[in-house]
Amino acid sequence: MPYQYAALEALTGPQDFNHYMVEQYCIRRDTLVERINKIPGLSCKAPRGTFYSFVNIKGTHKTSDEFAHDLLDKKQVVVVPGTAFGPGGEGYIRISYATSLEQIQKGMDLIEEYVKEYCK
Repeated sequence: MPYQYAALEALTGPQDFNHYMVEQYCIRRDTLVERINKIPGLSCKAPRGTFYSFVNIKGTHKTSDEFAHDLLDKKQVVVVPGTAFGPGGEGYIRISYATSLEQIQKGMDLIEEYVKEYCK
């Protein structure tokens, strides 16, 4: 079967692209975490095995749902309210960094603007 040969090649063939992508995700993660931690009222730790960050927004005095919906409405930035993952997620949002570094920078600029303008 052709898919078995493809799977074998994926597992045993050159892994250069995999190493490159891991490196790129580390750069994206580190950029996002550094930017988040510079925004007053927000904080997060670097995740170790995913391409999402769970960001603490408790310093903004908004609920997860308020923050996520208002950010979308005011700045057209999509994040997931922490409450989507259960009641323990209140006070957090989830941000994906599975996009370009340019888009991450743009998103962080807009999140920073939002917090400065609407979370005083």
